[in-house]
Parts: sequence; structure tokens; C-alpha cells
Amino acid sequence: METQVIAANLLRLRKDRGLTQEQLAEAASLSRPAFRNLEKGRAQPRAETLHRLAAALNVSLFELLASTSPLQKVRFRSLKRMKSRTQILVEVGRWLDDFAELEKLLGETSPCTLPPVVGKHAIPDLAGQVRQHFGLKPDEPVHDICGLLEAHGVKVYSLSVASDAFMGLSVAEGDGGPAVIVNTWERFPVEGWIFSAAHELGHLLLHLSAYDVECEDESQEQEQQANEFASHFLMPEAGFCQEWEETAGLPLVDRVLKVKRVFKVGWRTVLYRVSLRYKKSLRQQLWQQFNLEYQRKYQRTLLKHDEPDGISPLVYHDTFTGIEPEGLRDHDFQQDRLSRLVRRVVEQEAITLSRAAEILRLSLYEMRELSASWEKWGC
Repeated sequence: METQVIAANLLRLRKDRGLTQEQLAEAASLSRPAFRNLEKGRAQPRAETLHRLAAALNVSLFELLASTSPLQKVRFRSLKRMKSRTQILVEVGRWLDDFAELEKLLGETSPCTLPPVVGKHAIPDLAGQVRQHFGLKPDEPVHDICGLLEAHGVKVYSLSVASDAFMGLSVAEGDGGPAVIVNTWERFPVEGWIFSAAHELGHLLLHLSAYDVECEDESQEQEQQANEFASHFLMPEAGFCQEWEETAGLPLVDRVLKVKRVFKVGWRTVLYRVSLRYKKSLRQQLWQQFNLEYQRKYQRTLLKHDEPDGISPLVYHDTFTGIEPEGLRDHDFQQDRLSRLVRRVVEQEAITLSRAAEILRLSLYEMRELSASWEKWGC
């Protein structure tokens, strides 16, 4: 057995679990000096000791014995320094090693066919070019982002990490990549998983020079660029404009929730794109208006990771089975054309608000609120 490999694994796993040397030694029925010698690589552990340590750490014996190729070309997306960073990198490295081993055994590799990015591009245009390269129509939603990425040689790995500071990371070619790793922690909405995958794709295309495992600090400029790419990749401008216009007769909240489900994105992504239609001085008011209308309609405030009418994890994890993963919601089965027509005739003052309320089966108060929303947010 390689004592230095075991020592490194013990140190990493102990820190990842937040244990002191004394705590782990006691849990494994060892003295602290004996454990310290193992963690420093000064002693050869017996098989019985390794089994006790594995049980105390709640890992398999393999976790203590296996070595991993160190990753170098990594871009780690984290909002703050994480204690589990090293553990995550080891897990990703082992996954890539396993991938490479299987490909070698089968004699099968999936060549990367990501388009090269040469020169400077407006990010919406670049997203459109990548979509076209991937065979997506200009207004087509991305139905299966994992399958789409893997079809073009990008490995995708779902990793559940109980931390809202870590959304995902990506690995460039040369270290077993390109690969996209997404934190699919259950507290994150599935829309967030999908967005993170597209976000990391943006980094692989735009920021290859920033792939360095030693660099832990985020570049806000690069993060914003990757977010913009993900937004336009998942929700192309032509399709977004069409869906947004077709919902013009609905209240702001219903419009946002309907469009978000069409493109499998979060409500923030939709509202961000809507806000770009207004002057900067009005954008904050739009976000406030949405939250106000949502609270009024549903009698609750949206929290940090809330995703109203979120989609099922099956949409992200599974291939198509012919089974509808979840039922439609009321704003998925809400007529649009009648609402658009009512809006047009109200704006032309061809009918009264009371008549419009009758047609849309609303109270006069609800109709006035809806009309005020049309007037203020006239897009």
C-alpha cells in the first residue's frame, strides 16, 4: 500500500468532514499520535485500521486507497472559499479517470466538436452561432442540455454538494475534458442546474485562458459574460420575443412564469431579459413590480432559491421516456389570443374596462390592475 496516498486521502477526508485529528482518532479507536503518524505518511496502516477509519469517515475502503490524477485546467465556480474544494476536485478527477479508462477499454472516444471562438463576438450572437452549430432552430428551446452537450463531446457530471456557494465547475481539454460539473443539490431548482450547465459551457467557449486550478477568485466580468451567454443559449432572442409578445395580454407574473416554463429557465432569467428592454433607471422597478404582484397573487414572498412551478428533476437527469414528468399548470393552459385582443381594444379605447373585465372573467379591480400593468410595462 502507498502510505503517502493514504495519508493524503485521510487528511482530505478529515478536513472535508470537519473533524479534528482527535475526533477521527477516537471514532476509529486509535490514539491521536498513531493517527497523526498515519496522516503524515510516517506509518503503514494495518488492514483492520483502514477498515475502522473508512467506517469512521463513512466512505468505502477504495476512497482511502485510490490515487487521483491532479487536475490543473479547471475553472471552479464558487461564491466563497470552500472547505470541500479539494474533495470536489478529487471526486471530479476520479470520475474523469474512470471515464478515460472506460473509453480506453471500449476503444471509444467522443471527440469534442465545440466550435472555436476566434476574435471578439457580441455574446448574443455567439450564443446564436453555438445553437446553430448544435443543430438547434433559432426559436427552439433546449430540451435536453445534458444530451446536447454530450453529443458534442462535453462530459457532464451531476454532483450534489450541500452548499449554496458552489453551483458548478468545468474542466478544459488536457485534463480529461471538456467537462461540465453541476451541483444538483436538492435545494437548488432544476432550472438552476440547467442554467449552470449552460453557464459552464459559456466559460469553456469564452474563457479558456482562465482555466487554472490555482486560481480560486471569481472574475465578476467573466461570470456576467457566462450568465449572458447562458441566458441567450437557453432562451434565444427570436423565440423569447415571440413567446413574450404572445403573452402580452397576461399579468406580468403570469407572463414570466409561462415563458420560463417554455424555455426551462428560471423566472430571474426571463425577468432579466425583459428588463433589458427598459432604461437602467426602470429595471429595478420591474423586479419590484414582479415580486409585489407575486406576493399579492400567492400570499407569499419569493425566497432565494424559490422557483415557482419548477420542473421535475427528471427533465435534467433522464432521457425521454414518453412519460410526461409533471402536469401542466394553469398558466400553461391559459388562452393568449383573447387576452391580446382585449389589450389592443382597451389601448385603442374601443371598449371600457368594465367590458374588458367581463370578457376576461375578471373583477373590475383585477382588470384595473391588469390595465395598469399593460400601461406601465408597455412592451
